[in-house]
Amino acid sequence: MTRDAASRRRWRDAPLALAMLAPSLVVLGAFVLYPLARAFWLGHQRCDPTGANCQSNGWDQYIDVFRSKEFQQAFGVTFRFALLTVPVGLALGIGLAVLADKQLRGMGFFRTVFSSTVATSVAVASLMWFFLLNPSVGVLADWIGGVAKNPGLLQDEGTALWAVAVSSIWANLGFTFIVVTAGLQSIPADLYESAYVDGAGGWMRFSNVTLPMLGPTLLFAGVVLTSRAFQSYGEFDLLTGGGPNGSTTSLTYLIYGNNSIIKNNSGLQAAVAVLLFAVLLVLSLLQIRGVERRVHYGN
Repeated sequence: MTRDAASRRRWRDAPLALAMLAPSLVVLGAFVLYPLARAFWLGHQRCDPTGANCQSNGWDQYIDVFRSKEFQQAFGVTFRFALLTVPVGLALGIGLAVLADKQLRGMGFFRTVFSSTVATSVAVASLMWFFLLNPSVGVLADWIGGVAKNPGLLQDEGTALWAVAVSSIWANLGFTFIVVTAGLQSIPADLYESAYVDGAGGWMRFSNVTLPMLGPTLLFAGVVLTSRAFQSYGEFDLLTGGGPNGSTTSLTYLIYGNNSIIKNNSGLQAAVAVLLFAVLLVLSLLQIRGVERRVHYGN
């Protein structure tokens, strides 16, 4: 077939291709592109404290929001929350998946237990941890003692973010466990056998075979967990309400929270949402570009 004939054939197939893509394009436009464009447009609007009398302020709105003390404080809280939850969540997920990968009797029960949190909503997980950490009736509060009793882990500025992070780690552990378990099952057994024949011990097999072969899986899980951490809202709303004194006011709580100082200003809310999108986009690209070079993709 000549090049001209192939080109004409592609043009003839174009209407059929567009017709097949149309449903997906409509969904993408209605639920992704339009809301994103609407958020960009709203981010230019500066409104009064009641959310009315909005006027365009151009790109200065985004610059003012980015420089504001409230945004920088919320960004710091969100960044620390991600640092607390992502590495620990990945480490726990790897550890549990490696333990559950053993072919031992009754291990299926533990796999079910370890993965059960994937079916638990953020609301249920947060309320469960709220009652566990409640200084009056919480079981964990009794075990921890004085530190949790007065004023309570969720009401203390020094411990509130840590307490919310524990709740988030527990809620996301099932997802991490399932993803890492799937990655472990894709590692060829002959690699372990070769390492064992060469005299490699358990730690050597884990560090030189398991972790390198889990590279793509860990990259995926890390990007997803980071995105979830930066978009977490339910934990902060139900456990601390953004307090005490803004110590758990994340970027998402700054946008949606009932106690947020911009809760009635749609222009500022949209500007923060767009900046959060930009932060997540940059972080995801940095993770993919920075880690992908060290990732081994097996055949």
